[in-house]
Amino acid sequence: MQIQSQIVTASLAGQTEGALGTDNAQQVPFAGLLKDAVGKMQQLEDHASQAVEGLLDGSGTDVHTAMIAVSNADAAFELALAVRNKGMAAFEQLMNMQF
Repeated sequence: MQIQSQIVTASLAGQTEGALGTDNAQQVPFAGLLKDAVGKMQQLEDHASQAVEGLLDGSGTDVHTAMIAVSNADAAFELALAVRNKGMAAFEQLMNMQF
């Protein structure tokens, strides 16, 4: 789980470098980054669901593959939940500021 979060962090760091203009890559808006991240999370969940269905159907999916797929989907969901919680905390902090 720690390795996957490092991979996701490195991937997001590479995407934000391009978005900030430090790289000559095309600029990507923040909404696009979130949309891509949610799409990737959905793909992991779909893969995990297919792996579990394959395990239950007996269509050749072994227990290890299904557990790894479920673990990857769980890690992606936990990361998305943590990002949402940080975003909500930042929003609440901004709303509590007095100008």
